[in-house]
Amino acid sequence: MKISRITTHVVGTPWRDLLYVQVHTDEGLVGVGETRMLSHTQALIGYLAEAQHNHILGSDPFDIESLVQRMKFGDYGRSGEIVMSGIACVEMACWDIVGKALGQPVWRLLGGKVNGKVKAYANGWYTVERTPDQFHAAATKVVERGYRGVKFDPFGPGRFELEPAERTRSIELVEAVRDAIGPDTELFLEMHGRFAPHEALRIAKLVEPFAPAWIEEPVPPDNLASLAVVARGTTLPVATGERIHDRTEFRELFELHAAAIIQPDIGHMGGILETRKLAATAETHHVLVAPHNVGGPVLTAANLHLAACTPNFKVQEYFNDFADAGIVDVAPGLPPVVDGYFDLPEGPGLGVQLDLDYVEAHPSTGAHFDLFTDGWHFRGTRGTA
Repeated sequence: MKISRITTHVVGTPWRDLLYVQVHTDEGLVGVGETRMLSHTQALIGYLAEAQHNHILGSDPFDIESLVQRMKFGDYGRSGEIVMSGIACVEMACWDIVGKALGQPVWRLLGGKVNGKVKAYANGWYTVERTPDQFHAAATKVVERGYRGVKFDPFGPGRFELEPAERTRSIELVEAVRDAIGPDTELFLEMHGRFAPHEALRIAKLVEPFAPAWIEEPVPPDNLASLAVVARGTTLPVATGERIHDRTEFRELFELHAAAIIQPDIGHMGGILETRKLAATAETHHVLVAPHNVGGPVLTAANLHLAACTPNFKVQEYFNDFADAGIVDVAPGLPPVVDGYFDLPEGPGLGVQLDLDYVEAHPSTGAHFDLFTDGWHFRGTRGTA
């Protein structure tokens, strides 16, 4: 079996474009991969057009490791977000093909399950005005739906430091959400790399009474020593990793003991196996894994296969019960979240199938998402660029 071609397909939503890559074979089997790029979708498509001829065509889709090595190192230049995202889409599509060829779900091919269900937490649920009452009401709907974990960023467009009034407002939102979800639901506090270390620590102290399960990306991702300063200065667990695109770059993070939880994005990390290797290294440092996931059903399915076979897996991020809920129809087959958990996919491969009619009906609208703009949290529903 050989790869005969790849095709790319973009689905638009009010705040994000989702890129789907189909890998076609000369025996008729087709696999699918997915990633979500922020304003770099066309750059990724351009890279894949070149990589198709340089590395992909004629490859055996079973030889995943060889293909990843060629794509990562065969162009000599250091791989960044675009290259690693392109590798990820092709890699997960190859796993989809292998599973279909063998009639097995991918998680069985990765060592089998250690987790029979996958705990999920909800994101994208707070597209409301930034008031305690509005956040309280929105969070209540999340737990009423059965979720046992919620994540949110209460800090508006804040950067480096918050003004005192804005800091107070943000803490009031945290208090309102904790009151809404009760003490037994995990509260994950997103910071989106906004703050200088001193401000991150000041905020961490203020939110301690509300017992967040982690503070996420408290400082920008380009200086792990700053992250370590925060990790040493707070009793709260620190999580990070969605903007690290190569598992070798996590080495310094582990050496500095800068995070208790890592959040690699399969769609930006070179795919399922690369992320599984990273999870194994994290396990040797007693670090948990909670993958970042802002994708649709294909990328979410890939995450579920990873979670199934990862002993140090913690919890899976999921947007699509609240943000762009209709996106699940682009690739039917994803198990729903029931009482806060996903069941494992049982179909061969990734267990989902791309619907090209849905793709055609939902083209890109050129969405641009800026986390440092007023109203970003509406995610294109209103009040945002």
